[in-house]
Amino acid sequence: MRRFFIFAAVVAVLVGLAGLVLTRPQTVDRTQLDGVTPDLARGETLFYAGGCASCHSAPDAVGEDKLVLAGGRRFETDFGTFVAPNISSDPKAGIGSWSALDLANALIHGTGPKGQHYYPAFPYTSYVNMTVEDAASLHAFLATLPAAATESIAHEVGFPINIRRGVGGWKHLYLKPGWAVDGDLTNQQIQGRYLVEALGHCAECHTPRDGLGGLNRDLWLTGAPNPSGKGRIPGLTADQLDWSEADIAEYLKSGFTPDYDSAGGEMVEVIENTSRLSDDERLAIAAYLKAVPVPQSEPPSE
Repeated sequence: MRRFFIFAAVVAVLVGLAGLVLTRPQTVDRTQLDGVTPDLARGETLFYAGGCASCHSAPDAVGEDKLVLAGGRRFETDFGTFVAPNISSDPKAGIGSWSALDLANALIHGTGPKGQHYYPAFPYTSYVNMTVEDAASLHAFLATLPAAATESIAHEVGFPINIRRGVGGWKHLYLKPGWAVDGDLTNQQIQGRYLVEALGHCAECHTPRDGLGGLNRDLWLTGAPNPSGKGRIPGLTADQLDWSEADIAEYLKSGFTPDYDSAGGEMVEVIENTSRLSDDERLAIAAYLKAVPVPQSEPPSE
């Protein structure tokens, strides 16, 4: 019996150590930033393509106030309510003391400066496909924006979601670099893919999720239930969006559909961001969307 308990204790220790190894936060190799020169103009494009202000500006911010990234917006999910943090240039309340490496770790691996896991309400499952060079350029641009001393608000999540170490296990399932749409793409479609899949993280809203909150890549961009519980976010595949590439690009610029209707809901803020992109970038997005294959299985109808 004594040998059994010793054996059980050893197994428990080994399982625990394996769990710690498997759930440890991942980081970017700092040498990847060697020789990288941030590009402020590129950083500004990344800021709008990534929709940073749409989540991290104050809930009632309009106009230039959206450049004050004080946080505070609430996002209700089946796993709890997540509150966007302050990512302004304030060195204490915000991320003004972060290095470019710190931001790259957060964007690409969902890892904080203290080695903590971030919750995937922050869409690093899309940003994982960003380049380290772009992370450095975005870091440089964020540093030019106003500081806000507003303290970040804690997320409202219960057990076991509040155990952040468990997010490391979730990442093993869902945080994987690579493209949902691959194959023989034109240079324009590849540019659009980067804007849609990595920077714009369109799939985070337009793709359904499984029971653990991971994106169902078999139903890529086919639409998903609205987290608010009201209606459904539309699909962007060719069987659901029959607009021409020019129509899509115009919508991303002006917010007007081919039928002269206008964008509503969350898309209003999306258009505010995509309208800041170049015509070529918007056309690249449209070209990519036309290349997204229609899945064999039917998306759910709820």
